[in-house]
Amino acid sequence: MHEYTGLELSPRKVEYLKFIREKGTKVNTNVIADRFGVDPSTITKTIAELAQAGYLTHVPYHGVSLTAGGTEYTEFLVRRHRILVLILTHYGLTADMACTEASRFESFVSKDATDRMCRSLGHPMVGPCGNIPHDQRCCPTHPLEGTTMRRVRAGSADGV
Repeated sequence: MHEYTGLELSPRKVEYLKFIREKGTKVNTNVIADRFGVDPSTITKTIAELAQAGYLTHVPYHGVSLTAGGTEYTEFLVRRHRILVLILTHYGLTADMACTEASRFESFVSKDATDRMCRSLGHPMVGPCGNIPHDQRCCPTHPLEGTTMRRVRAGSADGV
């Protein structure tokens, strides 16, 4: 997939991709429509747009799956969400509240900003939502230039 900024998709499309990633291999469009409470025709239109953009493979009546580029992009989406949740829990929100709040604005946070926040946190490996995936652009080497990768728990004395 091409370079991305993290700002390519609407919040709804981001949620669709994360849901498809969570579900695994092929996902029926009706399952997506049910999950988000929208008409199947709406999902079909959005799926076609995501397929056209290279994020998904769609075989009508057989479901959708992530392409290699879509998988890479959704790994970033998950990392962005989990980094934001980790930061919000540091400022007093519960994990559930932080997850809800991050979901409201995460689509407006760029990859560059996400990478910078991740770097400033020491590339945490786990947060309140689970393991935090990293990519070569975020963490080109391990350990990072003399810095060790570390696990950071929400509310820990180690930082965020």
